[in-house]
Amino acid sequence: MAEQLGSLARTHTCGALRSSDVGASVVLLGWVHRIRDLGALVFLDVRDRHGLTQVVIEQNDPLLDKAKRLRSEFVVAVFGTVERRSAETVNTAVPTGEVEVRVSDLRVLNEARTPPFSIAEDQNVSEETRLRYRYLDLRRPTLQHNIGLRHRITMALRRYFDDQGFYDIETPILTKSTPEGARDFLVPSRVHPGEFYALPQSPQIFKQILMIAGFDRYVQIARCFRDEALRADRQLEFTQVDLEMAFATPSLVFEIVEGALAACFGEIGVEISRPFRRMPYAEAMAKYGSDKPDLRFGLEIQDFGPLFTDSPFGIFREAVAHGGTVRGLVIPGAGSYSRRELDGLVEQARQLGAAGLIYARHTADGVQCSVKAVGDESTRAVLAQSGTTPNDLLVLASGAPDAVSKLLGQLRLQVAKQANLIPEGKWELLWVTDFPLFDWNADENRWDSVNHPFTAPREEDLARLESDPGSVLAKAYDVILNGWELGGGSIRIHDRETQATVFRLLGLSDEDARHRFGFFLESLEYGTPPHGGLALGLDRICALLAGETSIREVIPFPKTTQAVDLMCDAPSTVDPRQLRELSIRVTP
Repeated sequence: MAEQLGSLARTHTCGALRSSDVGASVVLLGWVHRIRDLGALVFLDVRDRHGLTQVVIEQNDPLLDKAKRLRSEFVVAVFGTVERRSAETVNTAVPTGEVEVRVSDLRVLNEARTPPFSIAEDQNVSEETRLRYRYLDLRRPTLQHNIGLRHRITMALRRYFDDQGFYDIETPILTKSTPEGARDFLVPSRVHPGEFYALPQSPQIFKQILMIAGFDRYVQIARCFRDEALRADRQLEFTQVDLEMAFATPSLVFEIVEGALAACFGEIGVEISRPFRRMPYAEAMAKYGSDKPDLRFGLEIQDFGPLFTDSPFGIFREAVAHGGTVRGLVIPGAGSYSRRELDGLVEQARQLGAAGLIYARHTADGVQCSVKAVGDESTRAVLAQSGTTPNDLLVLASGAPDAVSKLLGQLRLQVAKQANLIPEGKWELLWVTDFPLFDWNADENRWDSVNHPFTAPREEDLARLESDPGSVLAKAYDVILNGWELGGGSIRIHDRETQATVFRLLGLSDEDARHRFGFFLESLEYGTPPHGGLALGLDRICALLAGETSIREVIPFPKTTQAVDLMCDAPSTVDPRQLRELSIRVTP
C-alpha cells in the first residue's frame, strides 16, 4: 500500500548535498537506485535526475525492517540528518560522496515491479526493449544526461537569438500540402470532407512570408514531419532551429549561425574557432566524394586523369577520352597489406558499387600494380604524383567524375574507421557552398531542385536560368560537422518573375503553381525584401555534442527504423466511427 507524501517537501535534490550540509535536516524524494543489505544495517542509494545520495538505516532503527523490504525503483521519501562519512568510506565517484543521510523517517510512496533491465547498471539492452519500456530507459544516467544537455542547448540557443534581435514566432502545424521532396503526412478535415491538411516538412513558406510582413529576424524551435525512410540521423518527426532574416547575405547568415553553434558548444565546455572553413560543392565532391565531408582526417581523393590520356591500359584511356577520369586515394600504412587484405579491400569497393578497384604500391623491386596492363611507367608516374610512400597503398577507380568520387568517398570513410584514422574529440566545422540549383531527373524528363524551389540562383548565373539551367549555381549553403549535415539554407528568390520561372523549369504549369503556391506568389508582389536563412537540425546537434551516433539517443520518445512507437504501439487502427466522421474508407 503506497504511503502519502503528506506535508513532506523536498529540501534538496539527490545530487545537492555536500560536506557543508553536515548536521542539516533534509528531505530527499526519489527512486531507490541500489540497496546494500548488510544485515545489521541497510544502505540505500536514492536517485533523482540530479544525482544520488547514500542513505543509511542502522540495526536498532525501527525502520530497518521496512528498509529491507525495499527494491530497486521503489519511490521513496526520506527524512533525516546529513552526516560526514568516515575517511575510508568516502566515494569520490559521485559529488555527494563525502556525506550520507541517517534516516529518521522513510515513506514508500510507490512500489515497482522488477524492471526488464537494470537502471543502475550499464547493461547491453536491445533497442527494441529500450523503446518498449522507454519510461524506464529514460531513467538511465546516459539518457538523463542527454536530455539535460538537449535542454541546455535549447536554452542557450533561445538566449543567443534573443540577444541577436530575433523574434520567436510559431508557424502553423496544420497547413497546405505542397509536396516537394519527402512525402507529406496528411490530416483529413472533418468539416471539409475529402480535403486535407498537411503537417509541415518545414516552415519554409511561412518564414518567408514573415519577412514580407516586416519581421526582419525570425527564429523558431520548430517541429517538422517527413514521411521518409528512417536511419540514424532521421526521424519521422524532428526538431529544427529555423531562422530567417530580411536583407540577408550569405556572410551574414554564416556569422549568425556560427555564433549559434558556438553557444551550443559552450554547453559542453568547448570553444570552436570561427569563421568556419568554406568549400565549394564541386571541391567537396572531387576531394571527398561527399557534400558533407568529414575533415577530421586526410585521405583526400586525387585526380589522375591527365596521366592516363595515352595509357596502354584501355579502360583508363577510354574513361578519360569520354569525359570521365581516373581518381584515387592513398591509404597510409597499407603498403604491407597481404593478398587477402587487398582482396578484402577490392571486395569492399564492389559492395559499394564499383566494377572493380585497382591498387598500386612501391615494392623492394620497384613498383607493383594489381593490373599489369597499366604498365610500370604509368604506375611510377601515378605513385609519384600521389605522394605515396613505401608504407602506403594507392587505390584507383575510373568512370564519370562524380560517380568515381562518391565511390571513393564511401571507401574513404570505411577505411578511416577500420584503420582508426579518425581522432577522438576533434571538431571540424565547415560551410559547403555553391551547390547546383538543379539536378536533371532523367526518369521524369525534368529538372529537380537540389535544395528547394525557393532557392535563389547566383546573380552571375541568372541570365542562363532558362537557357542552361544545369550550369546555374545556387546561393545555397550547408553547415557540416564531422561528416554530418547540421543544417542547410539559402538566400531566397524574392521576386515573382524568377520564382515563376523556377516553377516552370521544375515542370509545374502556371495552373499547378497557382494551385500549390498561389498565395505565396501573390505575396511576392507586395514589396518582398531580399531575404535568406537556414534550418539547423537540433536533434543532430545534440547527438553529436553528446557523443552519440544516433539521434534516437537524444529524443525522449523516438520511433524505430520501421517507423513504430513501441511504447505507445503506434501507428494503430482506429475506431471505424472515427473514419466515418472523416469521410474516409480504408481499402485493402
